[in-house]
Amino acid sequence: VQLQACGGGLVQAGGSLRLSCAASSRTFSDYGMGWFRQAPGKEREFVASISGSDGTKYYDDSVKGRFTISRVNAKNTVYLQMNSLKPEDTAVYYCAARLYGSAIEVSRGVSYWGQGTVLTVSS
Repeated sequence: VQLQACGGGLVQAGGSLRLSCAASSRTFSDYGMGWFRQAPGKEREFVASISGSDGTKYYDDSVKGRFTISRVNAKNTVYLQMNSLKPEDTAVYYCAARLYGSAIEVSRGVSYWGQGTVLTVSS
């Protein structure tokens, strides 16, 4: 599966932004999907994930209550709605996929990565 993420940009602290990721697969619903991020000088980290089968969601504690992951299987697209953004959310955000992966399994590892989209949150 090929993944194409978009929607990054520059936003002020407290603002909102929505990332989108379009997948090329005809069996998109078979893939658990996730978002990861990598801040400058840091390792890539898990942000949020959603299963393909029942839409179960899983979040890192750092974004819980502020970010919402969702998917529209008919559009082969997964979204990440980000609210109450903080400067520490600044990172390159990556869309990722794991065939038949549950939300928790996606958080632990994926097989496919999209290119990143950059989010910068100014204070």
